Amino acid sequence: MNYREVGTKVLALVGGKENVVSLTHCATRLRFELRDKQKADTKALEKTAGVISVVDSGGQYQVVIGNEVQTAFKEIQKELGELPKQQKSTENQENIISRLISVISTTFTPMIPAITGAGMVKAILAVLTLTGVLADTSQTYIILNTIADAAFYFMPVLLAYGAAIKFEVSPILAITVAGILLHPNISQLFSTGDPVSFLGIPVLAADYAGSVLPIIFTVWIMSYIEPFADRISPSFIKFFTKPMLVFLIMGPLALVVIGPFGTLLNDLVAIGAEWINAKAAWLIPFLMGGLQPFLVVTGTAWAMTPIATMQLSSFGSEMINGPGMLASNIAQSGATFAVAFKTKNKQLKQLAVSTGITALMGITEPSLYGVTLKLKKPLLASMIGGAIAGLYAGLSGLVRYAFVSPGLAALPAFIGENPMNIVHAIITCLIAFVATFIIAYLIGFEDVVEEQDEVTTTEFKIESPVKGTIYPISEVNDSIFSKELLGKGVAIVPEEDTIYSPINGEVITVLESKHAIGLRSNDGVEILIHIGIDTVNLKGKPFDVFVKEGDRVSIGQKLIVANFDEIQQAGYDDTVILVVTNSENFRVIDTAEGTLADNEALLVIS
Repeated sequence: MNYREVGTKVLALVGGKENVVSLTHCATRLRFELRDKQKADTKALEKTAGVISVVDSGGQYQVVIGNEVQTAFKEIQKELGELPKQQKSTENQENIISRLISVISTTFTPMIPAITGAGMVKAILAVLTLTGVLADTSQTYIILNTIADAAFYFMPVLLAYGAAIKFEVSPILAITVAGILLHPNISQLFSTGDPVSFLGIPVLAADYAGSVLPIIFTVWIMSYIEPFADRISPSFIKFFTKPMLVFLIMGPLALVVIGPFGTLLNDLVAIGAEWINAKAAWLIPFLMGGLQPFLVVTGTAWAMTPIATMQLSSFGSEMINGPGMLASNIAQSGATFAVAFKTKNKQLKQLAVSTGITALMGITEPSLYGVTLKLKKPLLASMIGGAIAGLYAGLSGLVRYAFVSPGLAALPAFIGENPMNIVHAIITCLIAFVATFIIAYLIGFEDVVEEQDEVTTTEFKIESPVKGTIYPISEVNDSIFSKELLGKGVAIVPEEDTIYSPINGEVITVLESKHAIGLRSNDGVEILIHIGIDTVNLKGKPFDVFVKEGDRVSIGQKLIVANFDEIQQAGYDDTVILVVTNSENFRVIDTAEGTLADNEALLVIS
C-alpha cells in the first residue's frame, strides 16, 4: 500500500491544509488539531484504505494508520509546509479535561522518539553491565550513560518544542527560555548555598534538569507575552526587539515565579505517586492493565505520561505507566491470537495474526481497532486478562527503567538494579497472554461471515449532471481528483449553467461554499459533484443552491445554478467533476468520453 497517497487523501478528508492547526504523530496515529472538526469527513476516512480507525477525543482528531504512520505523516508535512495562524482552533469549545489531555499529548508527542531512543540505550547498557561485558566505572560506560541521560536531563528543552507547537509560539524562543532554566550559571548560583535574588526578589533554588511542569507553564505564559512583545515592537526593529522583550520578561518570570511553582507541583505529584506506591503498589498497574484499551480509545492514555516521565527522570524508574501497559499490551495480543485461532474467516484470521504480533511487540492500535474493538467480547477478555496480569505486576513491585512502548521487544527496559525485575516482567507477560487467550477463547465472539465472490450483473447508470464535453478525470488539474484519491469519476467542460441531479436518491451533503454537493442513489452509489477547481475560495458567490441536506431528488431535478462566466473571470477553472466516492464497493466503473449521445449514461457501474 502506498502510504504517501494515504497521507495525501487523509489531509484532504480532514478539511485540507487550511483546516489544520497542528499535526503530530505517535507510534500508530496522526494527531490533528483542527480549526473546525465539522469539516472532517469521518465516514470517508474510516473507509479509506490504509486507515484503521478515526478517534475524536482528548482535544485531537486522531487518524489511526498503524506502523506506517511516519510515511503518511511526512507526506502530509510536505503539503502543510508552514501552517497559517490567522485563527485559533475550536479547542476552547471543549471541556477542561479534553483541553488538558490535548496539552499533554501535543506537548509530549514530539519528544517521544528522543526519550524512547534514550530509554533503549539505557536498556542495552543495563544488559551489558548485568552480563559483565561492561564495567560501570569504565569511560565507555560513562559516555554511553551520558548519551542515555541527555534526553532526560534536557527534557525541558524537548518539552519546550512540543509546548510551543501547542500554544502557538516560536519554538526557537521557547527552547531558549528552557535553556535559561538549565544554564550552568544558574546551577552554580544555587550550588553555593547562598541566597539568590533578582532585583531584590528572592529566587528559590531548584533543579530544572529532567523537570516537566515548569517549562510547560512557562511556555503557556509565554503564549501571552510573545503577542504582547510583537504588538508593542515597532515594525522596522521588531526582528530584535520582540525576542529581546520575550527573554527579558520570560527569563526572570521563569526563574522567580513560574519555575518554583512548577517545581512545587512536580514534587507534589511525585510525592503523591510515591504515597500510592507505598500504600497500594498493586492499584495503578491493576487499573492500567484493565483500563488501558479504554484509555486508548478515548484518547486519555496520555493523562499519566507526565507523572511517569517525572518518576523516570527523578528516580530512574517508574511504576505508573510501564507495568500496567505491559500487561495490557500482551493481553491485547492474547485476545487477538485467540480470534485468529477460532475464526473461520480467512481474512480475519490473517488480520488477527499480523496485528497480534504487532501487539506482542507493544503497538496495540492495529489489534484494538482492527479486531477486538469490532468483535467486543475479545476486548472484554483483554481487559480482564490485563487486569489480572497488572495485579501481579503491582504486587511483585515491577517497574520500568526506560520510556518505551512495553512489549516483548522492549523487555530490556525492565532490566535494572533489581535483578528479579525482568523475571517479574516475563511472568507478567505470560499471565497476560495465557489468561487472556483462554478467556477470549471460552467466551467466544460472533464470527464474521466470509464474503463470497459472487458475480453480479446488476448495473447502475449515472446520468450527466450538466451538458458539456467529457474527458478523463486523470487530466483534471487537481491531484486529489486526478489521482482518484476520492474515487473514480469523470470531468466535464460545461456548456450551460444548471447542474441537475444525475440519480434518483437523496442529498447527503451541501457544502457551505455551495461549490459541491454529495448525493446517494437509491442503489447505494455515493457521488460528489464538484463545480470548478479551488472555487471554495469564492465563498458561494457564483452559486445558487435549490436543495438542502436530506432532500429527495430525481434524475433531471435542478440542484445548483453556477455562473461560469463569473468563475472564469475570477481566474478559476470551471470544470465540473463527478466522483463516485464509494468506488471501492463496485467492480467496474465505465466512463463515457466526448459528447454524450441521446440516452447515453455518463457512468455505468457494476
